[in-house]
Amino acid sequence: MGRSGRWAARAAVGFVRACAVGAVLLAVPLCWAGAAALGWYWGPANPWSWLLPLVLVVAGTLALCRPVCRAVRALVARWDGAVLPDGYRQTPPVVRMSTGYWWNGFGYERTRRDALMDQRWRVRWRDPANLRDLRFVAIASFGAGPVAALPPVALAVAGYALTRPEGPARLLGALGLPLAVGCAPYAWRVVVPVAVRLLRPSRAMALAERVAELTAQRADATVAQAAEIRRIERDLHDGAQARLVALGLSLATAQRLVERDPERAKALMRQAQDGARASLAELRELVHGISPPVLTERGLVDAVRALALDLRLTVTVEAAAPVRVDPPIESAVYFGVAELLTNAVRHGGATRAGVTFRQDELGLVVEVEDDGSGGVRERPGGGLAGLRRRLDAFDGSLEITSPPGGPTNVRMTVPCESS
Repeated sequence: MGRSGRWAARAAVGFVRACAVGAVLLAVPLCWAGAAALGWYWGPANPWSWLLPLVLVVAGTLALCRPVCRAVRALVARWDGAVLPDGYRQTPPVVRMSTGYWWNGFGYERTRRDALMDQRWRVRWRDPANLRDLRFVAIASFGAGPVAALPPVALAVAGYALTRPEGPARLLGALGLPLAVGCAPYAWRVVVPVAVRLLRPSRAMALAERVAELTAQRADATVAQAAEIRRIERDLHDGAQARLVALGLSLATAQRLVERDPERAKALMRQAQDGARASLAELRELVHGISPPVLTERGLVDAVRALALDLRLTVTVEAAAPVRVDPPIESAVYFGVAELLTNAVRHGGATRAGVTFRQDELGLVVEVEDDGSGGVRERPGGGLAGLRRRLDAFDGSLEITSPPGGPTNVRMTVPCESS
């Protein structure tokens, strides 16, 4: 493709993008123009000619403000690669009280639906991001919007003018056509610096969001820790403790029978010995569930290799270099890999899986891919949701790609330094 062909392609792509940006940014001015036209149509003698259009302007601006900003963020991220977090306040979960009412953080409601609706509106109208969005809409709609709409407007004017027989009209059309083509690759780009400057969350909003995130992580960590303590207590009470009590009773009985019935005493001693072995095995299994010894002795990669030997699928573990990170991160990643491989066998019917470890200056990246049936979805309260919360404690992330039919690829990223 020659230079003219490349320019034509750029102009065509830019024209389409300019139309999209112009349509989004001019939504609010068009709402204002419609309200003004309605007031003009009714005339100044009608008292509704100024009141109702004013209400329409305010309601239309507030209703369009957030959708316009979201659309601009999506377009900028897709075309320019600049990801702009929205910084909107998130609604906390509603809680049902013992009285049957639902508490949403502001008041009590009879039904969950009413609690969510009341909470949603209260959080939205008290969100400081509303002022930021209004400022962007006011500046971009009357600044960047007309500039972005220049190519389609110039093309429309040129098309209309060229159909007129008058000489000035034809001259206007001859000038409008090269203007539309020449500015098409650049007109839409004017929205990028404006969006980057005005749509980013403020420092206070980012800090508030981070505080809320850390509060949620602390609550999740507390709940997970309490659940783990209860599990350990239950396992000790129902398993090793019961066996040790039985072992003590057997030894006491054997002590009383050692002189009267030596054979029965020997049998009880053998039972006690078997019970001691079983108790030791249960304690080792319990310790393995808390902190696998192989993880401490051989490191993360070899611990995963040892884990793969006990699974009913072929697992390939690859690592360009030995991976050594802090023990809490090692434990979280190890149990995360164990969860993913177990799910691949139990739910996906996989026969082969691959685990890849990569560590750079940004952190540890672990990818687990299997040939299962795919269609994996993260459900509230499920294993993947628990894995995400476990990684959130270290500012980690979890990315799941699992189309129906497979394969399933899960990427865990944890920012850390080599230990």
